[in-house]
Amino acid sequence: MGAVEKMGTGTTDNLVDEQWASVCSRLRMEIGEAAYQSWVKPMTVRGVRDGQVRISVPTRFMRDWVVAHYADRLFTLWNGEDAAIRAVDVFVQPERYQETSAPPDEKDSAAAARPATAYNGGRYNDDLSAPLDRRFTFENFVVGKPNEFAYAAAHRVAEATTVLFNPLFLYGGVGLGKTHLMHAIAWHIRAADPSRTVVYLSAEKFMYRFIRALREKNTMDFKDQFRSVDVLMIDDVQFISGKDSTQEEFFHTFNALVDQGRQIVISADKSPSDLEGMEERLRSRLSCGLVGDIHATTYELRLGILQSKAEQMGVEVPGKVMEFLAHKITANVRELEGALNRIVAHAQLVGRSISVETTQEVIHDLLRANDRRVTIEEIQKRVASHFNIRLSDMHSARRARSVARPRQVAMYLAKQLTSRSLPEIGRKFGGRDHTTVMHAVRKVDELREYDSGFAEDVELLRRMLEG
Repeated sequence: MGAVEKMGTGTTDNLVDEQWASVCSRLRMEIGEAAYQSWVKPMTVRGVRDGQVRISVPTRFMRDWVVAHYADRLFTLWNGEDAAIRAVDVFVQPERYQETSAPPDEKDSAAAARPATAYNGGRYNDDLSAPLDRRFTFENFVVGKPNEFAYAAAHRVAEATTVLFNPLFLYGGVGLGKTHLMHAIAWHIRAADPSRTVVYLSAEKFMYRFIRALREKNTMDFKDQFRSVDVLMIDDVQFISGKDSTQEEFFHTFNALVDQGRQIVISADKSPSDLEGMEERLRSRLSCGLVGDIHATTYELRLGILQSKAEQMGVEVPGKVMEFLAHKITANVRELEGALNRIVAHAQLVGRSISVETTQEVIHDLLRANDRRVTIEEIQKRVASHFNIRLSDMHSARRARSVARPRQVAMYLAKQLTSRSLPEIGRKFGGRDHTTVMHAVRKVDELREYDSGFAEDVELLRRMLEG
């Protein structure tokens, strides 16, 4: 059972012991023995005062995990034991401070709360690893064809108890999910086995640490730190291209960890063979494991990402707005999520409902950055895709309504969004007469008047094309 430290708590020690024992027993039954041993047993109750239970854990990672997954339940269970309990405070106090029977003073408390993200068997590497974003988990990663291989490889590495491929090298453009997958691997490994030392940091930070070690003539400590971890994760390794001394040290660190059977995970914006300014022996080393690429997103994947993001935020976003964003912001998932954040924040702060119109107002700068001159060819492709017909039907003589109506919509949009004359538009649609284009424009205008669904489709297409 997690410990209770006697400290003059404001509640009798025996009563706190009994309450904590009951809370632990209930939680043990709910979460299972393995999770209990990993997360609850290391806790120490520091006291109960003025309705607040203070519980310490030895590392920042453990605190983050407990707060995210168990804090609410701890409060509910303890409140059931004592209705006067109003809060449960979980804080970091490494085991080296737990040897004394008295709580540390304010100075010691500040020291105790320093990040201890790399902890293994009592050994701390304070702030060696960069912080992990708790949103970046496997559960929150939306999988589609462009990223399914990289996701599967990352998940396999995270679950493996032995090294399957070394290194795992993930590459792709900016904002496509490389960092998300790396954080997800780290969260998964730390949750499965908190005793493993997982260090995640950027190649830039690795270089700065190495330069500092050289300046302070402390390279042996640097080597010991990085060559004793269980999992080393380096993000954006292309940053050390052309940095010969840093590449040399990274190469030796890489070899030392591989020789010890430790896992290495690397990310970059290009494949190992395409990394310019990288030594050939290092490129060869980076290629010797499993290389997984993440392609540009598809419309379906972008739509799935938006839907997942909205669900996480707990907000209702109209489908037409989701479709508009998925069509308009295509290059970068971060930009896509940022656009949704702005739209939701605007709606909540101003009190206006979310619509395609307000969306266009709020993110006009993003849309302008993605804007380009609209062509009739682009209009035809977009409309054909939207109505699920062949592009060749835009030029064909087919008169079936399933083909003729989308063709009329394309003509209407060509008239609205381009400076082409009616005869020029007609020629782009299989050599049709300008009167055919005029008829299409009138027909679409009439349908928009009494068919709201059709009007929404036309408006969505227009906004996607116009930006």
